[in-house]
Amino acid sequence: MGSDLVPLNYLPILIFIGIALAFGVVSLLAGWVVRPSKPYRAKLSPYESGSPLFSDARVQFPMRYYVIAMLFVIFDIEIVFLFPWAVSFRKLGLVGLVEMVLFLAILIVGFWYAWKKGALEWD
Repeated sequence: MGSDLVPLNYLPILIFIGIALAFGVVSLLAGWVVRPSKPYRAKLSPYESGSPLFSDARVQFPMRYYVIAMLFVIFDIEIVFLFPWAVSFRKLGLVGLVEMVLFLAILIVGFWYAWKKGALEWD
């Protein structure tokens, strides 16, 4: 009895996929029809800024740039863990509060260590 209804359960998903594909195709076709198509020499250059290249595009960045970027990503991801905790704060009780205080303490110690080592200096 339930097995003949299973394909009907997938119908909304198939309709959603069809609408998404149709929207993508219609958007691309509309852009192709409406866009201006009169290329000129500056427009066909690798960079559309209009100014000629003055150096090689493969410039090496200092290692400090990547260290600061990684520290930003790490601390940013760690802060994201605060949002679910804040939502379920009342359910977690005292144990959840102690765990979050410990988590934040470890995070602050790591930040302090990075600061004292000079990892956040941009020289």
